[in-house]
Amino acid sequence: MTVIIKIIQLLLALSILVIVHEFGHFLFARIFKTRVEKFYLFFDWPFALFKRKWGDTEYGVGMIPLGGYVKISGMIDESLDKEQMKQPPQPYEFRSKPSWQRLIIMLGGVVFNFIFALLIYVAALSFWGETYLPAKNVKYGILTDTTGYAMGLRNGDMILSVDGVPVDNFYAIIPDILLNERKVITVDRDGEIVDVPVGHEFIPRLLKNPDVIDVRIPFGPFVVSDFPKESPARNAGVLIGDQIVALDSISFSWYDEFQEYLIAHKDKPLIVTLLREGKSMDISLQPGEAGIIGVIREVANIFEFSTKHYNLVQAIPAGIAKGFKATGDYLKQFKLIFSKETKGYESLGGFIAIGNIFPGKWNWQSFWNLTAFLSLILAVMNILPIPALDGGHVMFLVFEVVTGRKPSDKFLEYAQIVGMIILFALLIFANGNDIIKLIRK
Repeated sequence: MTVIIKIIQLLLALSILVIVHEFGHFLFARIFKTRVEKFYLFFDWPFALFKRKWGDTEYGVGMIPLGGYVKISGMIDESLDKEQMKQPPQPYEFRSKPSWQRLIIMLGGVVFNFIFALLIYVAALSFWGETYLPAKNVKYGILTDTTGYAMGLRNGDMILSVDGVPVDNFYAIIPDILLNERKVITVDRDGEIVDVPVGHEFIPRLLKNPDVIDVRIPFGPFVVSDFPKESPARNAGVLIGDQIVALDSISFSWYDEFQEYLIAHKDKPLIVTLLREGKSMDISLQPGEAGIIGVIREVANIFEFSTKHYNLVQAIPAGIAKGFKATGDYLKQFKLIFSKETKGYESLGGFIAIGNIFPGKWNWQSFWNLTAFLSLILAVMNILPIPALDGGHVMFLVFEVVTGRKPSDKFLEYAQIVGMIILFALLIFANGNDIIKLIRK
């Protein structure tokens, strides 16, 4: 069910964003009296699921949910309609319009995606506010892994600052380090102030595992609130409401110690000591292959989160600022992606990676915030100067505006083909990365 919910959220978000993007092209085309032959959500190959014609435009829903398009008369696009381009130019065609009008039409999709993201951020902040975990409220310190230990971090460290700047949002620490090339993490370790250098050699490892820093959770009280689909504990007789107090008569101070014990003893039965209605009892069970007994505990009330509330007047500048910051942070990621040292390209993901950013349970606040972020990504990706993307068309149009010389239709046709090959190669690479990650799990 979790996978289905993620897929539905992904398809809904992409559908909304495709419609917004293509409507940007459509609207400016109509403003400049340019005919739009088709307006499609998804690609209508080999045929459309639905189509209807109003005026000069055919509206429809295609079979392949990988995007959408508007087909503008007299424009060399992904349809590569050579026959139309052989005919004499008509006044209503894209190629007959002044270069500045064609430039605005091509920028329409990107502009609408960006504005749409800002509107979502403004609405989300005014409706829900912004909830985050202050670093000062991580009262038990951090939990780190082998990468963090290699850097010099230790379980229980209290993070105070990064490059001398006090930390506010705990979960923004790793993104800040990666995007802004931070050098030093300052921690409080049992009352001693320690500076932990962030060596450049750790950046590739942080990209692959951004959860290198997490909150440390105490073991007790460990009250079972639910079970996953596969649960050795439920099969052995553990009930919701039971409190786990020990394994093999060993009690734990921290939840990570409990997990480590399970993994180390996954090949043999364990004795789980429970408290049920105030009475102690022991249950024998065999952990799963990964050392999991299959219980879910409630951890929401362990830490005190903070929420910044905004009225509509306050939300407008805050939402705009959030949108610009998110765009800037995304642009910084390109340096990581194309760097041989950081090997960020290995973390590049396709549809599976995008789908996995959505929560497994439906949450409208998360959905709209993620949709806004995806809208910014769509805007940035489309403005890249790659033929077949809006940015490719814009690049040639800017050249025409500046020089007064229009590239030939044959040149634009070949550029479109090259651009489509590049895009397909990137699509295969990104989704191939997803498949490789699934195989390695």
